Amino acid sequence: MTFVSELEPLPLWRHFDEILKIPRPSKNEDKIRDYVIGVAERLGCEHKTDAAGNLVVRKPASQGKNGAPAVVLQAHLDMVEEKNSDVDHDFSKDPIRPQRDGDYVKATGTTLGSDCGIGIASMLALMEAQDLAHGPLEFLFTIDEETGLTGASSLAADMLTGRILLNVDSEEEGVLTIGCAGGSDTHLYLPMARSASSGDAKGLTVRISGLKGGHSGVDIHRQRGNAIKLLARALYAVSLEHPFRLAGFAGGNAHNAIPREASATLVLAPGDLDAVRTELLREFESIRKEFRPAEPDMELSLEEVARPAEAWDDTTTSKALTLVNGLPHGVLSMSYDMPGLVETSSNLAVVNESDGRLTVLTSNRSSAATALTALLQRIRATGTLAGAEVEEHDGYPGWKPDVSSPLLETVKQVHEAVAGAAVIGAIHAGLECGIIGEKYPGMDMISIGPQIEFPHSPDERVKIPTVGTFYRILTRTLERL
Repeated sequence: MTFVSELEPLPLWRHFDEILKIPRPSKNEDKIRDYVIGVAERLGCEHKTDAAGNLVVRKPASQGKNGAPAVVLQAHLDMVEEKNSDVDHDFSKDPIRPQRDGDYVKATGTTLGSDCGIGIASMLALMEAQDLAHGPLEFLFTIDEETGLTGASSLAADMLTGRILLNVDSEEEGVLTIGCAGGSDTHLYLPMARSASSGDAKGLTVRISGLKGGHSGVDIHRQRGNAIKLLARALYAVSLEHPFRLAGFAGGNAHNAIPREASATLVLAPGDLDAVRTELLREFESIRKEFRPAEPDMELSLEEVARPAEAWDDTTTSKALTLVNGLPHGVLSMSYDMPGLVETSSNLAVVNESDGRLTVLTSNRSSAATALTALLQRIRATGTLAGAEVEEHDGYPGWKPDVSSPLLETVKQVHEAVAGAAVIGAIHAGLECGIIGEKYPGMDMISIGPQIEFPHSPDERVKIPTVGTFYRILTRTLERL
């Protein structure tokens, strides 16, 4: 055990301490699901797993409360796996190493997994609670939320009986979330032609690192740098005056994380090496000054390397840089209905090379279905102009706010009694509520959570005092319902 297990409320934090030891990457949630099932069986709770791997655990009503409506609590089992490049960590087997930073718990050079590990732990604590008055409870643990909400999309139609749902995947203290954006990913595949490098050519690896990254939904408005876009910007500018060929370009790790690092390997004539170095440093200095308030730790490294035997030809190099430069990234429009809320955005998330093609992944969000369609068409047009094959993946629906919700009124009253008046809002990110609401018509839903900052990045941290407040709101809401 670590210091985490000694925090209050003890039942919640002790489960989170155990969760930190369990690998739970998207699409490989078997071990964390087994842990939850183990708790359920120890308590004598009925459980069921559907074909996709989603799990529901049912806890009977407490004595005298059988007539109360069934309430669903919902969290996802997987986590985003991001780490700094200089950190030796294998997410498939290594435990997350927590550390305390004042009022916060964070990890050591990796994501913490408080998204949605705190939600899982809160549900397990409620499952164990013997002193809580409540009606029938259904604890829904979905899989693969972080790579496209595919677990919720595949949720079996007979898993739930309740029509009141408390999603515990929100990340803002004092906010009751009643809506979210819909989204869809686009893959672009650019064919690459290669040719041999000349015998006297030089190799140069260019890397941008030290960016903050973050969640491509909830952090997109912070206007942080995208390492892929910034590297492509610098390379494109230099290519206009000094010829080179690319032998590789890679950056980003996940569709819902803003890329923090990117690198490219250049092949160029010996006489151009010094000029390209000088121009890249000049371009980076301009970028660094531009982004200094948001990215004070951004770095550029240039390293002469052994000449690659092959490189992309001139046409492929030009198309690749043009494509990555032309694709959108960041906030594209703000909501007219909810001031301060991002309506539409795109995250240029991943670039890598495989099977003779340059693969580019963009993650796109909007609370307006027509705006999302227009954005996907814009990306398709840009890819088509560059000669790329474009594939749009099935998206997920948004969740339309219902300000007249009876559940919202109940949680507002509880929140005010526990922690003062709450803010009612929507989130520019995908929540499984939108999908679950489509599958189970009439579901009254709300999303709450503690303060979790910088999710999907190694800076992720959870504010300790807010976890206790969040848990008290949960228990009192269940008592009220």
